[in-house]
Amino acid sequence: MCRVLKMPKSTYYQSFHKKPNSYHVANEQLLERIRAIHKESKGRYGAPKIFEILKKEGYTGSINRVQRLMKQAGIQSCIVKKFRPTPTQKPVEERENVLNQDFTTTTINEKWVADITYVHTLRDGWCYLASVLDLHTKKVVGYKFSRTMTTEIVLEALQNAIQDQKPDPGLIVHTDLGTQYTSEAFQKLLKKHEMVPSFSRKGCPYDNACIESFHAILKKEEVYLTKYESFETARIALFQFIEGWYNRKRIHGSIGYLTPDEYEKMCRIAA
Repeated sequence: MCRVLKMPKSTYYQSFHKKPNSYHVANEQLLERIRAIHKESKGRYGAPKIFEILKKEGYTGSINRVQRLMKQAGIQSCIVKKFRPTPTQKPVEERENVLNQDFTTTTINEKWVADITYVHTLRDGWCYLASVLDLHTKKVVGYKFSRTMTTEIVLEALQNAIQDQKPDPGLIVHTDLGTQYTSEAFQKLLKKHEMVPSFSRKGCPYDNACIESFHAILKKEEVYLTKYESFETARIALFQFIEGWYNRKRIHGSIGYLTPDEYEKMCRIAA
């Protein structure tokens, strides 16, 4: 071969001992860490959040490099089309919108938002998750998973939040105009704890955009990636997602790329 190519034998044998380029080695090491972070998040993190994790670990490169390596390796966050249930056609009585799309806060337990979302199971059909989220920390402070969408589900979710957070009087609780939230029982619970009820306008999902955003994350990163055999398997999976991942491990750009749990602890220490 060397004779045909008119190449010295020494050059041919040296090619086997050529050291890899340092930049190439660094890219391989970086990609290995990117894969590990992506796997740890169960495919939920894209380049921005992976970049933030790397920065905390001492990475000084650019996000463009991270994006390029992820694209070359075919690594991306999981994205699944959102299911939208058919809206009710029943007439709805408008109520006071105290929040009025003002999602800004100065402290924890100042404004909570609540809503119900649908989760399908193979054996038990549609089941329902009622969630309560603190706008300041982005933490899910209360939730309840049920086979039925009754007033009891939203009462238990709110009671769980109250028990966990022990908020002061004056807390705003914003919901949609669903019959569960406008019920006498739910309003009595708010009054008992001196909370201020607030309601979205009919047909305006932007009024409760933050809890809608959480449920979208839940669907994209967990529900749409799994076929739940039963109510019980779904209940365990949702518990693991909310308590084990979302509140304690998932970082959020709006709170300085901290987890809701980390941010809440910081707020309590500073108070």
